[in-house]
Amino acid sequence: MSLKSNSIRTFIGSKNFDESRKFYNELGFTEITIEPKMSYFRVEQEDDSMGFYLQDYYVKDWVQNSMVFLEVQNLTETYELILTKELTKKYKNVKVNKIKNEPWGNVFHVIDPAGVLWHFAEFN
Repeated sequence: MSLKSNSIRTFIGSKNFDESRKFYNELGFTEITIEPKMSYFRVEQEDDSMGFYLQDYYVKDWVQNSMVFLEVQNLTETYELILTKELTKKYKNVKVNKIKNEPWGNVFHVIDPAGVLWHFAEFN
């Protein structure tokens, strides 16, 4: 028997829920409010199969060790788009690192306001 599924979604925490919601909306995700302390953020596509849940919940060791990997279609275009948003000037602790070449492809990292590490990548 094989595992049949429709989507996979992670849960991430936030130190300041309202700030993180604003950050992810500005980053380019679409927010769907689930309840007052949880939202689902999805990427734009035909269905809701790609996204993550943002919670109004913070445990430093958990959040600052959370990582999310997002494969994009055009890494350079995505990187330039994110830089134009000037998120590092608008949000304390947000960082956007330069694109790095790896043996498997290219990647750049974004650290969100709470410390979650995002990998934006494109495979060779």
